[in-house]
Amino acid sequence: MKWSLNEISKKKKIDFELTLDLSAALKARAKEIIDVKEISAIGQVSYDDQIYLLDYQIHTTLILPSSRSLKPVEYPIALVVNEAFAKPDGNLMTEALMEEELIIPLEKDGIDLDESIEDNILLEIPLQVLAKDEQEEEKLPAGQFWSVMSEETYRTQNEAKEAEKKSPFAQLDGLFD
Repeated sequence: MKWSLNEISKKKKIDFELTLDLSAALKARAKEIIDVKEISAIGQVSYDDQIYLLDYQIHTTLILPSSRSLKPVEYPIALVVNEAFAKPDGNLMTEALMEEELIIPLEKDGIDLDESIEDNILLEIPLQVLAKDEQEEEKLPAGQFWSVMSEETYRTQNEAKEAEKKSPFAQLDGLFD
């Protein structure tokens, strides 16, 4: 959904309630996304004193691979988004706010809701996604010659190695090899 700046300026406020399918666009921008369920967006776009405001709520569910097993995991997303836009040739007040990144400068002659939703969903993708059984399970995956360890285990293991190196007998290590 797109609105021209003239349309927003004339109407002052446009309410919307939409159901969008942006799965193809999101999958193209983020390869880790397996699927995206329908996105519901409710909100408004408005104009006030050279500033265009886009306020909306979105609800959707992403299907992402588990960080451990790569099996598909549903990750629900509920966001409240508030964005302010202005033309770069506006007054000094908006220029100062743009420099502080509080207002997004408009490069086009319109506001694209789909692009805003895509950007905000992509920002919400977590670095670690675990299935419910993986969250509850204490045991980490392991293979024949490898294993995954927690940061705490790794830190403890390194501390033990450092303490062993400080031992007075550490210099004798490898003497009879």
